[in-house]
Amino acid sequence: MKKISKISLLSMNNQSRIIIIFWVLSSLFIFFMAFIAIDKTQQKITESYNNFALMLTKTLASESVILTGDFPKEEQNARLKIYTDELLKDNQDIEFINYKDKNADVYFSAGEKSDKSPKNSFLIDVPMYKDNAPAGSVEVGFTGKSISTVSKAARASILTIFSIMWVLSLLAVLINTLIVTRQISLLSYGVRKISSGEFGYKLKGKELWGEIKLLFDEFNNMSTKLRQYEEKNIDELTYEKNKLESVLMSIANGVIVCDSADNVILLNNAGADMLKVSIDEFIGADINTYSDTEGALPFVEHIKEFKESPLEEMQKTPLAYQTNIDNKVYKVLMSPIFTASQEYLGYIVVLHDVTKEAEIDKLKSGFISNVSHELRTPVTVLRSYIDTLCNFNSDFDEATKQEFLQIMDQEAKRLNNMVNEILDFSRLDAENVKIERGFMDVRPIIENTVNSMKLLAQEKNIVFNVSVAEDIPNLYINQDSIERVLKNLLSNALKYSNNDSNINISAYLDDNKENFVCTVEDFGIGIPKEHLPKLFDRFYRVENKAHTVKGTGLGLHLVKVAIEKHHGGKVFAESEEGKGSKFGFMIPLISEQNKTGLESPAIENVDRL
Repeated sequence: MKKISKISLLSMNNQSRIIIIFWVLSSLFIFFMAFIAIDKTQQKITESYNNFALMLTKTLASESVILTGDFPKEEQNARLKIYTDELLKDNQDIEFINYKDKNADVYFSAGEKSDKSPKNSFLIDVPMYKDNAPAGSVEVGFTGKSISTVSKAARASILTIFSIMWVLSLLAVLINTLIVTRQISLLSYGVRKISSGEFGYKLKGKELWGEIKLLFDEFNNMSTKLRQYEEKNIDELTYEKNKLESVLMSIANGVIVCDSADNVILLNNAGADMLKVSIDEFIGADINTYSDTEGALPFVEHIKEFKESPLEEMQKTPLAYQTNIDNKVYKVLMSPIFTASQEYLGYIVVLHDVTKEAEIDKLKSGFISNVSHELRTPVTVLRSYIDTLCNFNSDFDEATKQEFLQIMDQEAKRLNNMVNEILDFSRLDAENVKIERGFMDVRPIIENTVNSMKLLAQEKNIVFNVSVAEDIPNLYINQDSIERVLKNLLSNALKYSNNDSNINISAYLDDNKENFVCTVEDFGIGIPKEHLPKLFDRFYRVENKAHTVKGTGLGLHLVKVAIEKHHGGKVFAESEEGKGSKFGFMIPLISEQNKTGLESPAIENVDRL
């Protein structure tokens, strides 16, 4: 209760000002009304007194005419003297009486006019008539003492009445205000209890009545219901909290939540894996102190930039940047966290692994550089030989000219192959591309493709060894696509085979007789093992001292697209550095009955054999 009293005193400040203002205004109103009442009373008293004085003077004039009658002058004066002395003796309000003749000359006077007349003194002059003829006038001087006495008494009575009313009304207001203030203080204390989370707190007020009692009862009912609601929903709130944390924990992107002091308050599993930290150890730590295995601090500089930027701007457009953590590239989004009332709580950091995208961008840049170089080389050669033949044609013999034309033809074919590769990549790698397939014998396709490549093989004195099994049924394939695949594999084998060597081409069914398998094996320089998983990625090229043959990096990727995307098969590669490589593909066997719906399959993410 001491706390309640303290709250009451503090809360009385404004209320006291209101009470004082109300008290002053009500006092002024009461005094104003009292002043009006006194003034009105004074006017009534003065008016009544004047009427009384006028009536008394008229009576005196009438009686004086009757009293003097037709008596001689001396007798008249004697009679008037007796009458006026008696009148002046019994009435303190009459100061003097003067009788005037027709010429307004005083012929008889009773009493004396004081040199210092009272404040309320006044004169009344009334004419006298005898036999309906003017007989002079009577002038009476009134002191007004009765007016002062009555006015003072009336004023005192009115002031007393209004003062009592004022005191009683003030006491009533003060008592009512103190009672209501105390009750409001109790209610305010109860509200503070509820706002602090103490649901179920009840107000205990005595001698309550009216709407205040109803208010206290409703407050207690509300507090009880809040307590019941809290007990009823605490499990649901806990469940929702756990569900939200579970969602955050299962997100593939890394999520780090920090408070305003840069301390980590939440870290999901993906974030822990990306940062290679323990969740329990990282919670509560300053994110600025985190360093990767190489000692780099990937967050410090950007958190400083985030804090120096306006929060409103960061809320609309989160801070985005890329950073390297343990040889991986991450796209980082950093945005502030606010409550519903726009109170700043901290910020959230989202990590998205873009290592693969960064590598693809790097490969694209390399591809553009390689293509530019590869295209420039044949174009430069063609321009040089054409320019030479145009300007110095007569200086060369037929053999030299024929040699120039062969070189130009070779470079034109090389340029044509590169352009075709780029066009094929653009066309076949599209998501919704459709190719026509049909059942056909693969043997002539293999034979024709190998024959078309023999001329190139002869330049390096390479022999093709072809082995095709007899039990291969008709395959559900696109002829052009399979020919392109075989040409790419054979061309690739020719590039990296040694002179005077062999290339083995094999076609057969797997052990389960469910898939057609075709392989191209060379005995050239081979490929390091670390490059094998990426050989079929677009733009990827093996660059080292042994692999100096230029290209676009699209050939093997087009093989993968043709086999896996358009034929529902798989591609594979085996190699040992210095001993050669084996590239191949596998296509599932499809019968006429189950080909429905397979005209344009789009099979992606097929595991390599």
